[in-house]
Amino acid sequence: MFYVYILQSKKDSNFLYRGFTTDLQKRFQKHNYGEVKSTKYGKPWKLIFYCAFTEKSTALKFETYLKTPSGLAFSLKRLI
Repeated sequence: MFYVYILQSKKDSNFLYRGFTTDLQKRFQKHNYGEVKSTKYGKPWKLIFYCAFTEKSTALKFETYLKTPSGLAFSLKRLI
């Protein structure tokens, strides 16, 4: 499975991170252990949304969409 997920910083609730992985549990741990450069300073994190896909290309397209202004608006209104 391929996962697209949204994390929210417990330190600053306005700080959201959107990502893609094949191992959600392991990736979430890496975020909280400070092993991911882009989320190192927002830890600790909480997982507020995830979605599983069977096709890698579909998951990557959805992740890319969530990182656009319209995708951010969609996620704030419909996902979280």
